[in-house]
Amino acid sequence: MFQCPRDTTDLFALPLYEAEQIMTAIALTIAGSDSGGGAGIQADLKAMSALGVFGTSVITAVTAQNTKAVTAVQGIELDIIAAQIDAVLSDINVNAIKIGMLATSDIINTVVAALDGFDGPIVVDPVMIAKSGDALLADEAVKTLRDVLIPRATVLTPNLPEAAVLLGQGEATTGQDAIEQGKALCDLGAKTVVMKGGHASGEVCTDYLVESNGTITDLSVERIETKNTHGTGCTLSSSIASGLAKGLSVPDAFAQAHHYLNNAILAADTLDIGNGHGPVHHFHALWGRN
Repeated sequence: MFQCPRDTTDLFALPLYEAEQIMTAIALTIAGSDSGGGAGIQADLKAMSALGVFGTSVITAVTAQNTKAVTAVQGIELDIIAAQIDAVLSDINVNAIKIGMLATSDIINTVVAALDGFDGPIVVDPVMIAKSGDALLADEAVKTLRDVLIPRATVLTPNLPEAAVLLGQGEATTGQDAIEQGKALCDLGAKTVVMKGGHASGEVCTDYLVESNGTITDLSVERIETKNTHGTGCTLSSSIASGLAKGLSVPDAFAQAHHYLNNAILAADTLDIGNGHGPVHHFHALWGRN
């Protein structure tokens, strides 16, 4: 049971800062809401905050969701989605954008049209299926995502099943297969592709950064045995966007995000959230670890 400390003096002994305007790294997440707090908009904003970036948001859909299942999905009206994007970009100097769950072709087209004129980096996470196995992208929207959104991607972050669907191919079973599919996704217009290895097998998990110029970067870690991986894809993509918002190169933003997510998964079992696939620990560096 959580208990408040008896002496709360230290909680309020925060340093006072002189009023001084500083440059603030700002990112925007355009995605669905997860009522369970582990994925979607909620995961994005947590990751951005943990990495020192101010997060803004546009909600594209509301899901009734917990660690076990998605029980209902309601898309947001198109004009409200467009109005949210306009409200943020017309006032706030957004340095990078992460795009997650868009659900339908109409929502994809609305988002792409609303981002016309934005010239900063865009990270696209092609969200198709929740960790619970529930569909989050309509079948008819796959082609729209491929033809309309991928060409806008500075970084595309599919897992292996998503990459296979986007390309109409079988799922990659080797590292070389993953690299070749990453190259094929670059051919569709993405500047760089992160082929995530979480769905692969083996004791080592490897992510591949495939750049359109042919450069390949791979980062590997020992695979972590845990069921608490809800929101990993959202967290990685928003972490990459956070790095880009701070001015990092794509390879450096990828490396920072990879390291951050690995530690968030390592700390996931220190949380006790729900009875299914629990979330990663976004604030592992601040609380909850002994």
